[in-house]
Amino acid sequence: MKPREIVLEAIHHRQPPATPYTLGFEGGVDRQLDAYYGSPEWRKRLTPYMVSVAAVDTDIRIPLDDAHELDGYGGIWRVDRAEWHLEKPPLAKPSFDGYDFPAPEKFFRPEWKAQAKEIIAANPDSFILGNLGWGLFERSWNLRGFENLLVDFVESPDFVAEALDRLMNLYLAFVDYTADLPIDGILFGDDWGHQQGVIVGPRRWRQFIKPRWAKVYAAVHAHGKLVLHHSCGSVAEIMPDIIEIGVDVLESVQPEAAGMNPYELKKRWGNHITFWGCLGSQSIIPFGAPQQIREEVRRLRAEMGRGGGFILAPAKPLQPGTPTENAVAVFEAFTEGG
Repeated sequence: MKPREIVLEAIHHRQPPATPYTLGFEGGVDRQLDAYYGSPEWRKRLTPYMVSVAAVDTDIRIPLDDAHELDGYGGIWRVDRAEWHLEKPPLAKPSFDGYDFPAPEKFFRPEWKAQAKEIIAANPDSFILGNLGWGLFERSWNLRGFENLLVDFVESPDFVAEALDRLMNLYLAFVDYTADLPIDGILFGDDWGHQQGVIVGPRRWRQFIKPRWAKVYAAVHAHGKLVLHHSCGSVAEIMPDIIEIGVDVLESVQPEAAGMNPYELKKRWGNHITFWGCLGSQSIIPFGAPQQIREEVRRLRAEMGRGGGFILAPAKPLQPGTPTENAVAVFEAFTEGG
């Protein structure tokens, strides 16, 4: 089977001949492996099961000075320190009065679309993802600031509903523009969870966020594409809702977050959704021994991969500070099985 076919087997809950995987790197961890192996040749051992392309710039960043950038909605970001953060949101009050909400076309990138087609043509055997980041909840707090929006959920719910409706309509246009590409699915990013649970709580998530995402996912399915969604943190409380509204693949699955033990999730929901991730980026990757990493990868393949419904990955790309021997262990454990 070709890599794309293996991914599709897993997503459709059929036992694939190998466990598909993805492996990303941040902060120079890939260069640590270059030094360890003496060249970049090790990269050729990675199977390109999934390849990501984009036709929409959902953010748009324009440098203002050495420390600040302006996003496509009018927010000013501080970017000269880790972590970069929103310094001045575009809306000082919970109101769109006097604010020029951007049209979808502002974010379309025809040159990106042309490049995406070239990447797709160069990877005919891979599962192709259309990438759409900064989801409805994230972008709504980008408009107001994080703390302000949490207050708005309680004190200005009509504004929150309007903001999410405007963003939903924007994303429906993004989906149409992206789905025009010969892709297999669309990957969204919207962090609903923190370490202990759903940020706005399950009740408000169901009231405000769930119905809007349901419409976006329905649009993806109407185009004949699969829905893949990234969320950090714990979303265990809303797992039935996530399945109900049409998420085909849930990405990240941080095992350190409350209720996110992947093996328990597999037992409860593994027949209804595919889990992508599951190798702990807050625990075993930075702090485990290399042999522990290899054993956990073998266990994930054996238990999470049984009957399909699993794509192996670190919960986050390998992060700065990852010991080289642990990065080597992850890479070799991933590639030895496919």
